[in-house]
Amino acid sequence: MESVIIIVFVMGYLAITLEHNLKLDKLIPALIMMAVCWALVALGVDNFTTWFDSSKHALVDGFGGLAHDDKLHLVEETLLHHLGKTAEILVFLLGAMTIVEIIDYFDGFSTIKGYVNFKSKKKLLWMFSILAFILSAIIDNLTATIVLISILQKIVKAKEDRIWFAGLIIIAANAGGAFSPIGDVTTTMLWIGDKVSTGMLFTYLFIPSLLCMIVPSFLATFLPAFKGDIEFDENEVEKPKSQHSGRMLYLGLGSILFVPVFKTVTHLPPYVGMMLSLAVVATFAEIYSRSKFSMTDFNSAESDEHANHSPVHASLSKIEMPSILFFLGILMAVAALESLGILFNFADSLKQGIPLMGSELDGTVVSDLVVILLGIGSAVIDNVPLVAASLGMFSEGLDDPLWHFIAFSAGTGGSMLIIGSAAGVVAMGMEKIDFFWYFKKISWLALIGFLVGSAAFVVIRMFV
Repeated sequence: MESVIIIVFVMGYLAITLEHNLKLDKLIPALIMMAVCWALVALGVDNFTTWFDSSKHALVDGFGGLAHDDKLHLVEETLLHHLGKTAEILVFLLGAMTIVEIIDYFDGFSTIKGYVNFKSKKKLLWMFSILAFILSAIIDNLTATIVLISILQKIVKAKEDRIWFAGLIIIAANAGGAFSPIGDVTTTMLWIGDKVSTGMLFTYLFIPSLLCMIVPSFLATFLPAFKGDIEFDENEVEKPKSQHSGRMLYLGLGSILFVPVFKTVTHLPPYVGMMLSLAVVATFAEIYSRSKFSMTDFNSAESDEHANHSPVHASLSKIEMPSILFFLGILMAVAALESLGILFNFADSLKQGIPLMGSELDGTVVSDLVVILLGIGSAVIDNVPLVAASLGMFSEGLDDPLWHFIAFSAGTGGSMLIIGSAAGVVAMGMEKIDFFWYFKKISWLALIGFLVGSAAFVVIRMFV
């Protein structure tokens, strides 16, 4: 029965990876995989001899000798435990997404356009790289990529120039998301799972992440694509459509930054702080919305349409629910493998198998090799299930360097292929970037950034 469950998982995983070829939204195989895996677990519970207790991160003693009803009860308890942990992540993401949509409702991100008063391609590259790095640490790498490419489309008219900037934005956004607990879904998973803390995450990963952004951007300045000036008319850059744009931008970003502080002070799960932040932002949004449309040049039909909806309702209607359901499916499917002890046993096999290349390798080197392979793997397949699997594979405690290296590797490794990260996929869709163009022109920059950052992490780990 375990073999059947693994086959179902692998087939679902392949369907997710081949999403664009199959023309099938990845949430569908994720949800099917979750339901079928847990159904097989329930139906074949008497055939299993081991069961993994996630709360204690250890195998349950004498599971094979338990009665059928006791086994089913343990399955239900485990399912509820994993659903609770998954819900923490999903509610957190829903809150963050809603705040970002509220900022966008007030056209807050257009405030950034006002800072572009030069035409140098090199300056523009550094501006977008730094903005992507900073914004992704606050509003997550996916949203930062969407925002910056939307702004880029207003400034750089030639697509052949724009896709180069988009490629470096992907690298910078993924790098910025790695050192922040709210910058990438995988880092958020580790943070909510009490594997990393905000302070140590910054200590371990800020410099590696910064180098992962700076080195590729610096190398890119020597490429012909970033020489000379861009052609654009400063007067074409649109002004914010609301008098509260800047205010809502800073309020929204500040409220998201408040969440790690709230967790540190209260020791409550992060989603509680995110709900508080959402409530504060929503309150100001409702107040500001009363005067928003009288100050704009929208036509009356648009004004009437927006007047009938509050900013919160309008923002909630734009939430990317397919992504939320995908995370639900993939995290719960991985939980099924974890509960059977498959991931735990696989980790042991992996650790024992790698030293075959040399008996002098110690445990740290083996772990580093596993994590680097995870980073390379995240460029090919989705990093969310890889990190979810690592949570079940390793038993190290809070702020063990291994978890921080996993956060960096999974977060930045995806930049090596355009399909390797959510930021890359959305940029691919927005700019119609060709997979092989990215592989030839950008992947080598991402690889260098990843290797330099990994080396920097190893050095920093020696002194922390």
